[in-house]
Amino acid sequence: MNSPRRSVFITFIAAVLLLSASATPGLAQTNAVSHSPAKVVEKYFALDNKGVRLDAGSFEAVAGLVDWKEEPAWGKVIVINGFTVPDDFRQWEIVNRLEVLVPVEFHVLGVMYLDTAGFVPEPGTEQVRVRVKVQGARWKIMEPILPPHVGQKRMLNVVRQAMLDEKDGVRHESLAALQAELRKARE
Repeated sequence: MNSPRRSVFITFIAAVLLLSASATPGLAQTNAVSHSPAKVVEKYFALDNKGVRLDAGSFEAVAGLVDWKEEPAWGKVIVINGFTVPDDFRQWEIVNRLEVLVPVEFHVLGVMYLDTAGFVPEPGTEQVRVRVKVQGARWKIMEPILPPHVGQKRMLNVVRQAMLDEKDGVRHESLAALQAELRKARE
């Protein structure tokens, strides 16, 4: 190959490599049909575990993963110590090529009631089957719409911040008792 043709060829290959490398991150969305539907479920509950759904204003963080348009108001939060989502399709219920039910298992510590700032220990496991369906070119969670399932560490941080912000002595004591109950659930 002569020098000018070789130079054009090398430039062309470099441009293709550069374009393909820069295009990949934009296309590699968690809920793209080319990915496992279990990854959508895992991403959603990982964000939920971090407390994203505690604030209605942060719904946008999960909006692209779910079919519903707004977060319902919840009076309780399920406090968890982790969850598992099987990536093995043999553990799913495959309805058809465009719809699956992915099982999720939560390691529950208890329930925190927001109106009373109370915590009720209910250790155990909660098993849920999450319906995931293709809409457009993306997997989306259709149901169920569960109350927030938030990690214990994150809930302790939320309570700690509420204690710092609280000026009323009685409410501060109530939050301190809640914090102690949440800590005890870990043991």
